[in-house]
Amino acid sequence: MSVLIGILTKLGGIAALMLLIAALLGNLLAAAGVLLTALKVTVIVVFVALIIMILVVILLDRSRRRREANGF
Repeated sequence: MSVLIGILTKLGGIAALMLLIAALLGNLLAAAGVLLTALKVTVIVVFVALIIMILVVILLDRSRRRREANGF
């Protein structure tokens, strides 16, 4: 009987470790997904900011040229 309990104890420990590893890998994948989403949002925000900056420069240059053409 004690041999059976010893075998079951070792198998239970191995099963617990496997379940723990599976749970940790699941959390790791979820964290990686969150980080990738944050990276994608950052890239989109930087791209939009770049487009806005280009538009502002174009509009400023147009207004400067218009003022120079009017002689101000």
